[in-house]
This record gives sequence, C-alpha cells and structure tokens, in this order.
Amino acid sequence: MSEETLFELPEAKEFQAPAPTRPEEARLLRPCREQVEWTPRALEAAIPPDHPARAIWALLERLDLSAFYAAIKAVLGRPGHPATDPQVLLALWLYATAEGVGSARQLARLCEEHDAYRWLRGGVPTNYHTLSDFRVGHQAALDGLLTEILASMMAEGLVSLRHVAQDGMRTRAWAGAGSFRRKDSLGRCLAEARQQVEQLAKEREHPDPGVSRREQAARERAAREREERVAEALRRLPSIKAAKERQGKTLAKSKRGKVSEPRVSTTDAEATVMKMPDGGFRPAYNLEVATDVDSQVIVEVGVVTKGSDGGQALPVVEHLQQRAGESPEAYLIDGGFATREDITALARQGIVVYAPTRPPRTTTSGRRQGEPRPDILSRH
Repeated sequence: MSEETLFELPEAKEFQAPAPTRPEEARLLRPCREQVEWTPRALEAAIPPDHPARAIWALLERLDLSAFYAAIKAVLGRPGHPATDPQVLLALWLYATAEGVGSARQLARLCEEHDAYRWLRGGVPTNYHTLSDFRVGHQAALDGLLTEILASMMAEGLVSLRHVAQDGMRTRAWAGAGSFRRKDSLGRCLAEARQQVEQLAKEREHPDPGVSRREQAARERAAREREERVAEALRRLPSIKAAKERQGKTLAKSKRGKVSEPRVSTTDAEATVMKMPDGGFRPAYNLEVATDVDSQVIVEVGVVTKGSDGGQALPVVEHLQQRAGESPEAYLIDGGFATREDITALARQGIVVYAPTRPPRTTTSGRRQGEPRPDILSRH
C-alpha cells in the first residue's frame, strides 16, 4: 500500500458485455386470455351519441307497438314470469336487418359480443329461441309496422314513389334435395312421426333419470314439429300434382316426358325446386323486392314459390297500393316480368311501365307482311 492511499484499490479489469438473454431465460409478464376480467363500464357509454342503434330505438318510441303487446299474458297484479319487452326484440331485429343479419342464432351471439346489440338489449335476457319465435309469431304486426314506417317516410318526403323498380331474387331454402318425397314415402314418414310422438308421450309418465325435463320437452317439441311438417307436405301434395299436370299440357311435346312426379319436402313444405343463377336446381323461394328509385328504400317485399318472375309485377303493385295508399308514376321491370297482362293492367291505372322488349323467337317474327326473311336477304 502506498503512502498516498488509505486502502489498496482493486486492479482494473477489461469490461465485458453480458451475453444476450435467451428467450427461455427471460422473466416476462405473458398474456393470460383465459382470465375473467370485470370492467366497470355503463352501456350508455358503449356507443356514440350518433350511432344508428340509438336512431332505431328513438324511432320505435314514436310508433304504436300495441299489437306486439296484445298477446302477453304476464300482467301487473297477476302471477307469471315477466316477458321480454317486444320493443327490445323488435329493435334487435331491425338493427340486425340493417346490418344484413338474418339468423336468430347469429343475432343471439351478437347480443353477447357486440356493443350496439348489447346496448339495444339493455341487459334483458334473450336467446335465439325467443328471437326466432318473436319474428315468426308477429308477422301481421311486423307487416303493419312496415306500413307505418313507410307512411312516416313519405310524410317527411324521404320516399316519393315516383319511380319504383322491381326485381326478383331466388333465395336458397332450408331444405335439402333429399327431403323431397313422393306420396307413398310421405305416408310412411307421417306414420313414423306419429309413432315417435306417442312413444315420447309414454316416456313422460316414466321419465328417464338421466334425461332432464328441459331435454325431454325439447325432444317432444321436435317430434311434434316433424309430424306437423310431414302432414303439411301431404296437404300440399294435391296442388303440386295439379301444377305438374298443367306443365304436362302446356310444355312442348319434347319436354312433356321430362316432367317428374310430384314431390314435397318434409323439411319445408312450401319450398320448390328452382333453377338458380349458377345453372343448378335447388329448393328455393323467389323473393320479389320493389324499391323506390330516388331514395333506394325497399317499399314492398313478397315471397312466391314460382321460379319465374312472369306475372309478379301486378301483385306487388297492388300490395304497394294498399300499403302506401297511392300508385307509382313509373314502374321499371326487367324482361322476366314483362307479360302482356301485367303491362296492360298497369297502363290502365296510369302507370308508365319501362321494360325491355323481347327478341323475336323465330326468323319470321316481327317482319311486315310480304317482307323477305333476313337470311334470304343475306344470301343476295
């Protein structure tokens, strides 16, 4: 130790950088997405003030919805479980329709995941059964609501009905090709369905301990619905048979032998096999839509089981007249709707019809008397 220092200093060593940390050696805070979080947030703050869901709710508050409340049996002063507010279900379906959602199961999922649907629901318990039953059980009230909404838009000048266009769209039905059966097969299916209903009714007296009451009720409901669908298919069979007979008389002789035997679907008795845009044949419905050209608002919707659009213009116009109380000034249709009967009937009502003309079917169609055929002219 030198005399100038109080203690001996360590010898200076060359600085060495630490080795890079390997991923398995790092001590990290990793995400844990299975952990349940409770986030305090009011539903009122979930969507902005100008969100379309708020506009839909505000509109429904101004409309008369008494038709949707008429069938509710749970009333004040009497026993019974409270029912889900029809205004909530209606708001959910209106917003879902605006977003292109038509499935009750998908809507039920959105009610748990999407802020706009959660805001409309407002904590009211619901499921896909409740949503589906509401839409099916209030068809007349929904049609009246559409009329009221259309009248409100016309009163505000949002819809004018000066120019209306109609088009048809074939929509796939919820029925498979294998569900179509002939008369004998339908009879056997009906007997099997009735036997299953009777068997489930006997099991109710001696219930299986491993089957809950809810599951037993679901089985009975499914069996009854199948019996009703098969019975409906048998009731529709005579009308399908009559249509097949008319085809056998009106079609060309070369196509009459291709008319198949009448068959009806046990899944969806009203569905018929139609030619789809891709050229294939599948069970479907023909959706007729009339739209106000100026505002692009759908003013009338109809569903038919006929694959052709011919003859569908006049019924849609008549329904629109009943709903709106007035007729459109001009009506735009494509060639599939253009029939002489519909055009004549609409013209007599003062409606100007715009439709493309059909090309001549033969080389002699559309020629004046004595005019040579086009192929003869081309030869000379």
